[in-house]
Amino acid sequence: MIKPDFSQPVPADLGTAHFVGIGGSGMSGIARILIGMGHKVTGSDLRDTSNVAALRELGAEIHIGHAAEHLGNPDTVVVTSALWPTNPEYLLAKERGIPVIHRSQALAYLTTKHRLVAVAGAHGKTTSTGMVITALLKLGVNPSFVNGGVIAALNSSSAAGTDDLFVIEADESDGSFLHYDTAVALITNVDPDHLDHYGSLEAFEGEFVKFASGAKEFVVISSDDAGAARVADRLDGKKVIRFGRGTEADVRLVSIDASGPRVSFSVQFAGQTLSAELSIPGEHNAINAAGALGVLVGLGHDAAESLAAIATFGGTERRFELHGERRGVSVFDDFAHHPTEVAAALKAARAVVGSGRLITVFQPHLYSRTRMMHDWFARELEQGSDETVVLDIYAAREDPEPGVTGQLVSDSFEDASHVHYVPNWDDAPAVAAKLAREGDFIITMGCGDVYRMVPALLEALGPAEAK
Repeated sequence: MIKPDFSQPVPADLGTAHFVGIGGSGMSGIARILIGMGHKVTGSDLRDTSNVAALRELGAEIHIGHAAEHLGNPDTVVVTSALWPTNPEYLLAKERGIPVIHRSQALAYLTTKHRLVAVAGAHGKTTSTGMVITALLKLGVNPSFVNGGVIAALNSSSAAGTDDLFVIEADESDGSFLHYDTAVALITNVDPDHLDHYGSLEAFEGEFVKFASGAKEFVVISSDDAGAARVADRLDGKKVIRFGRGTEADVRLVSIDASGPRVSFSVQFAGQTLSAELSIPGEHNAINAAGALGVLVGLGHDAAESLAAIATFGGTERRFELHGERRGVSVFDDFAHHPTEVAAALKAARAVVGSGRLITVFQPHLYSRTRMMHDWFARELEQGSDETVVLDIYAAREDPEPGVTGQLVSDSFEDASHVHYVPNWDDAPAVAAKLAREGDFIITMGCGDVYRMVPALLEALGPAEAK
């Protein structure tokens, strides 16, 4: 992957902007807003996805594949950390002296002159960001926003609003979340991750301290997560709103019922006890809702009205998303790619599947994460799934590491009879389909391209029933 050069000054006017990897959720959201602002946008991506198609409809000129001739003559080039340093468009832009900025710098450009709400955390930030955005709209506020995933009810991951608030999902994976002029920071958790970049847990937590310390107005942070608690303890002189189950929480969860397809819960805040039911499952989503409530009350909104507005949130794409059913087997997709996320996603699925079984098709993400966490992944998958099909690693921004494959995860299962390592992508749908019986859920899981297997899984299960 390339190392972002944050010393590159951002032009006062981005002019014509070329996005290398424009189809990604964050990149496409930024591109969409730039188009709305009147900028000409061009780009390239490896695949012709729904994000690419939507941007084309808005007027973007997008090439499939990366090649020097796709660069054109832009004023600015926008890149992500996942880009390979040999990318021909990136190299030609550098050679020609065209400003090359990281996507976080482009996002900071968009948020200039706005009151910024930035949501960060090892996991839960896409859903939490979506909850804040959905609730603000319900409360009559029209914020600008860029989320890391499509908000189902809005069918979009970004929009330019008319009010001064701008809500974003802030990526901590490469430290770029420190480059925003943040007014309000929401930290969902500080679970160990991205240690390949930070080198140590202490350094990882230290960056969150910097992020939170930079928030001009207030910080909303988990009281339950150990890492977040350590960060909060280092925030001298900051207004801090804590959320969680503990007695020290300002927004305190006092009950959660996650036993079915909808999670219901009660919170205490400022002497009030308030209850809500979400249309999505999972204890973790009740916790996300508590964090979103902390943001809204901190912004001055009524607690009861805010919680009711949060309850209208209908989810985001790739978060326990149902794609179809064949012979009584439901096929879902989920973005979980950290062991804590895997555990939460499977716990939520277990509450919905009832007497059926869970069959997880898991694609590990990153060689470094798999090397450091393979036994943790195995433990959560073995406890949460009835059967697990393990694919090979989605490399993303990393070069292969000798001896590091998906087999590290499968070999770490205590009971090898319930795990199936399938390194050949084309073989996996048939393996999963053979394991499934009526009433079961098959869940593709990971933040790579495992979602692309869904059509093949449905086909392997059999033809759709005639209506």
